[in-house]
Amino acid sequence: MVIKERTKPLILLILEALIRRLPPSHPKYQQILEEHGRRQAGYIGEKSLDYYYRELPHQKYMILHDLNLPDGDYNCQIDTLLLTPEFALAIDVKNMAGKLIFDTENEQFIQINNGNEKGYPYPIAQAERHQKYLQKLLAANHFPPLPVEYLVVISNSYTSYAVTGKNAHKIKPRVCKADVFLNKITLLEKQYSKPLLTSKELKKLCRLLVKMNTVPTSYVLNKYGIQKSDLLTGVHCPTNSNHSLIRKKQNWYCPSCDAFSKDSHINALKDYFLLFGPTITNKQFREFAHIKSRDVAKRILLSCNLQCLGKYRARYYAPKKFPW
Repeated sequence: MVIKERTKPLILLILEALIRRLPPSHPKYQQILEEHGRRQAGYIGEKSLDYYYRELPHQKYMILHDLNLPDGDYNCQIDTLLLTPEFALAIDVKNMAGKLIFDTENEQFIQINNGNEKGYPYPIAQAERHQKYLQKLLAANHFPPLPVEYLVVISNSYTSYAVTGKNAHKIKPRVCKADVFLNKITLLEKQYSKPLLTSKELKKLCRLLVKMNTVPTSYVLNKYGIQKSDLLTGVHCPTNSNHSLIRKKQNWYCPSCDAFSKDSHINALKDYFLLFGPTITNKQFREFAHIKSRDVAKRILLSCNLQCLGKYRARYYAPKKFPW
């Protein structure tokens, strides 16, 4: 049973907003483009595993996609978490081309593609951190000591991989191609056959994880050391995002295109909520959208079906659902 549906990952949406709002001359712009490309490929790879998830018994397996769990100043992001009464399985999906090498001796992850060699963060170390995080979470919330396993699944059917080093025998069972994913599940079911969670406890754990799922809006900016003052403001032209619009005749006007737009402020607000925070005041909207009139800004905000909270100068607006 799918408890948390897969939607476009929030971090991917934030990166897209960042690409729109960061000047191309910014020193971190190219790095952000590269991360966006990797995460977009990862999202496609995660969706490709749905073919196999649908084969799992719906009543037994609780499936939670794209979990973002708070971990101090950091974010514990799990592509997919499977929960059963017998065990939990955190899944990390890699959609990468070429040949992948898991070097267990030096704890390195290397991609060789078209003659080019490139290193990436070691996914086994990340998976082990997720494993420990989930174990602590279970203990802190007084759940039985459910076994927590992890698996790195390579979704690209044309990719080959090798696990090398003196600890290869420990890591090989933790890595597989997508087409043998269900075989791994069968092995885990044989290894863990004793139910430890009741149906009630399993549902309670699912509710807890969904409730804990947080919005890591500041995570990407902090990661790259980007200040909010680095970001471009204004309402962008829907035809050419390099052009800013002005308010004219109760619409948005692009002087460069000589064209009017009625609701371009919607995309500007989406970018604001993703990059600046999940609430906005009239003053903040005026500054961001380059609007002079307080009344005009108020009418636009009220037309967007946002929650209106607080009174007078303490009033602010927020989306009823995030991402908006």
